[in-house]
Amino acid sequence: MDALHSCFPSTISTRKNLIPNTRKSQPPKSTSSPSLLLARARKDHDCHDDIAPSTGAKRCAMILKTLDDFINNYLEPPPLRPSVDPRLVLSDNYAPVTEELPPTECELIQGPLPPCLDGVYIRNGPNPQYLPQGQPYHHFEGDGMLHSVKISQGRATLCSRYVKTYKYTTERKTGYPFFPSIFSSFNGLLASTMRAGLFASQIITGQLNPANGFGVANTSLALFGNRLYALCEVDLPYAVSLTSNGDIQTLGRCDFNEKLSVSMTAHPKIDPETGETFAFRFSAVRPFLTYFHFDADGTKHPDVPIFSMRRPSIIHDFAITKKYAVFVDIQITLDPIKVITTGGSPVVFDPSKVPRIGVLPRYAVDESEIRWFDVPGFNILHTINAWEDEEDTDTIVLVAPNVLSAQNIIERLDLFRSSVEKVRINLKTGIVMRLPISIRNVELGVINQAYVGKKNKFVYGSVAEESMLPDHDSIPKCAELVKLDLDVSSNRDGRTVASRMYGPNCYGGEPFFVAREPENPNAEEDDGYLVSFVHDEKTGESRFLAMDAKSAQLDIVAVLKLPRRVPYGFHGLFVKEKDLQNM
Repeated sequence: MDALHSCFPSTISTRKNLIPNTRKSQPPKSTSSPSLLLARARKDHDCHDDIAPSTGAKRCAMILKTLDDFINNYLEPPPLRPSVDPRLVLSDNYAPVTEELPPTECELIQGPLPPCLDGVYIRNGPNPQYLPQGQPYHHFEGDGMLHSVKISQGRATLCSRYVKTYKYTTERKTGYPFFPSIFSSFNGLLASTMRAGLFASQIITGQLNPANGFGVANTSLALFGNRLYALCEVDLPYAVSLTSNGDIQTLGRCDFNEKLSVSMTAHPKIDPETGETFAFRFSAVRPFLTYFHFDADGTKHPDVPIFSMRRPSIIHDFAITKKYAVFVDIQITLDPIKVITTGGSPVVFDPSKVPRIGVLPRYAVDESEIRWFDVPGFNILHTINAWEDEEDTDTIVLVAPNVLSAQNIIERLDLFRSSVEKVRINLKTGIVMRLPISIRNVELGVINQAYVGKKNKFVYGSVAEESMLPDHDSIPKCAELVKLDLDVSSNRDGRTVASRMYGPNCYGGEPFFVAREPENPNAEEDDGYLVSFVHDEKTGESRFLAMDAKSAQLDIVAVLKLPRRVPYGFHGLFVKEKDLQNM
């Protein structure tokens, strides 16, 4: 069926530490039409338009904004914690850009571009529509903005568009940010109490409707069932489309014909052989974990609630094998009572909790066969891959960066340290063995996506070393890209078989592996290219890099100078030209 999806363009910009000390939110400039075409929406995926606030809600907006300003200016306890101080969190290239960017030509300064890169590289990340006016702001809560590079026959265009979420469109119409955040809206008991009352007032007056979600769709993207989705873990997916000229359009919030409720992980796993998609959601109320999957055509199967999750936990990512789904129940928990008792964030670190790994049959219809294994000190944000051991069929192998200072995940990202580990779980004996793979601070690890759920050899990850970071940074920056060999039996440093420093003042993010011959079943695992955005903080210039994944120095084979700055973000993917035609 066809449905009209109204989209409201938006914006924001800055240079180093540019957080104006003004009292009034200014609506960003518009760079495109207020409505972006008719968008095809397949009935079985059931994508819905955003719902505008009522007329009565608009009349209440100024009163509620006055109350919000009072909380921000007089009740927030100074000084702000580093993790929610916008002067730190939105400094340098973490600052948002001021405007959306329609498809704009890029300059090829080194090349040519490999033919296999014909398609679109698209990356998600936070870009707050309105700059915080003195109130707390956490890096995880900015409005989602998609930055895409469309490549065709050696030429490329850059496009940057907001995901037109319910939050984005509602705040766009009211003219200021007012949606609550679990990371920064609770900053002291008095302020938190007032914010709770303000939130209730916004619902009662119709200024917002919780049924339409609170998500910012700023974390990642997934392509399944011939549709592209922008994701965050506290809301439903938002379907987006890519036009033939490289533009990005938001189609709507999707509940998959009313079969998906509340939210979905930002890290679903897609089996490259079956085309099936596996996912989950976590919740602050029972069941705290729910597992589900989709057929290759995007049809959702029934939920599998996991009641053996005894407490709410932040489970950001998981892994699949050919037979199992693998979850890690970490020490970062949700404690809503803390908001009431202390006025602090409900996201807390529990030092008394023992992390666990849960293994569930991949096609389970209930939780009866799930098994939990205690793994003290194992706290992850992301997984890299998992598989059944080829020689010991009772053993599952999980590869993931273990966060060594889990208490700093939310409050002190500048102290974030992780170590990639290979974890062997024997389902027969219950024994869990852990092997460190790298002592480097490697995160955002990726693999050749053709190896999801089966044994792989190579991992590509970003490195943020403390010695590389300026003193004022509150968020790590990735100055180096490394290639790890999981099969090397030497010491931990010896498993780094290739690396690439981006250069002085240059930082990147998560890479993505693009196979040189994606249709060749005999192609070597590392025969392809790593693509990523890289930003030079001295010149203010952003570039798109393509690097040879097989070479010892991850040689740069092609560089695009982008027409404007691309802020640091989270996760992305590459969509082949063939897949673009099928969307």
